[in-house]
Amino acid sequence: MGIHLIKMPDIGEGIAEVELVAWHVQPGDTVAEDQVLADVMTDKATVEIPSPVKGKVIALGGKVGDVMAVGTELIRLDVEGEGNVAAGAPTVTARAAPAPAPAAAATKPVATPAPPPPAPKAPPEPAPAPTAVAPRAPGEKPIASPAVRRRARELGIELQFVPGSGTAGRVMHEDLDAYVARRGAAAPAGSRYVERHDEEPVQVIGLRRKIAQKMQEAKRRIPHFTYVEEIDVTELEALRAQLNERHGEKRGRLTLLPLLARAIVQALRGFPQINARFDDDAGVVTRYGAVHLGIATQTDGGLMVPVLRHAEARDPWSIAGEILRLAEAARSGKATRDELVGSTITITSLGPLGGIVTTPVINYPEVAIVGVGRIVERPVIRDGRIVARKLMNLSSSFDHRVVDGADGAHFVQAVRSLLESPALLFVE
Repeated sequence: MGIHLIKMPDIGEGIAEVELVAWHVQPGDTVAEDQVLADVMTDKATVEIPSPVKGKVIALGGKVGDVMAVGTELIRLDVEGEGNVAAGAPTVTARAAPAPAPAAAATKPVATPAPPPPAPKAPPEPAPAPTAVAPRAPGEKPIASPAVRRRARELGIELQFVPGSGTAGRVMHEDLDAYVARRGAAAPAGSRYVERHDEEPVQVIGLRRKIAQKMQEAKRRIPHFTYVEEIDVTELEALRAQLNERHGEKRGRLTLLPLLARAIVQALRGFPQINARFDDDAGVVTRYGAVHLGIATQTDGGLMVPVLRHAEARDPWSIAGEILRLAEAARSGKATRDELVGSTITITSLGPLGGIVTTPVINYPEVAIVGVGRIVERPVIRDGRIVARKLMNLSSSFDHRVVDGADGAHFVQAVRSLLESPALLFVE
């Protein structure tokens, strides 16, 4: 038998360290060749680390949440044969025992008499059990003075559950004091106002840690400014309904998002400084001809941004199909690293959740993000008449170092013109 040491592999693309997000084995487990040992995260992609050999787990090289450098010890296995580690090498869990203090040569130990055993203490008297509080009969109102009622409201106490010690069951101030003292030990059944003292520490690891780091970096580096505009999407929604009725079965049904994506692609032709990435360390803004749209997607693990590549070369149905595929890959955890990096501008949508205005955070190192609000039907004055129109807000944020306020506003107005005259989306 021998020991086989598995190190954190080089995953490529210049990655120097990864975060350990899950162990699939524990010490004492027997693993087969190619069995997954652990999951690690690089940027936003989760990578499985398989075992190159079969054996028995001796020790793990880290705990979930640790950031580990490539080449450091990941796991040790007990294997048949010689293994790849000397038999006497310490395991990762081994710790050097502290050396005993040297005894003085000329000093003999002196016996110290043991102290007498402490006298047995009398057992504490049991605390009286809290008195059960039975609610009053339905419809029976508690009797209390206005001062007692006001104090009960301030304390968040329902008088229905407070037994009264005064005449005819009147609730007194002393009864409120007794109830407050008792409430921490045993809350009355049915009470809406129960103090809670539980705490739950949640370690920030994996995707949630990456999101936190990304958001902090974006807000630290980028001076945001947000521009909000109201869009009349009545005609756009009517066109979308017609397209779905005519082509929905064969080409797929369209939502608002692919039409908005198409409008952004067309508007960006006049604003190349917005379809860009800013390397502020090098002081270089790179403008892109290709539009790689980041689609902010909520998953069980947190927010991910899969990338719809070359949106400029796709029609709305192709965009819709690719958005659906990317969203499913992100939510199932099957999105590849290449599908999660390289966006040049991002769309985020909180429309289904409501809200009026958002201040979206730019997906660094991009310089712009477009936030989509919900569609609401409201009365609007048109040609002197009050008519019902479908309205939606766009809340767009820009990097003020790269995009001037006027340019950001003109870009949003260009998107607005296309959405309010949707036939232009299909005209080159």
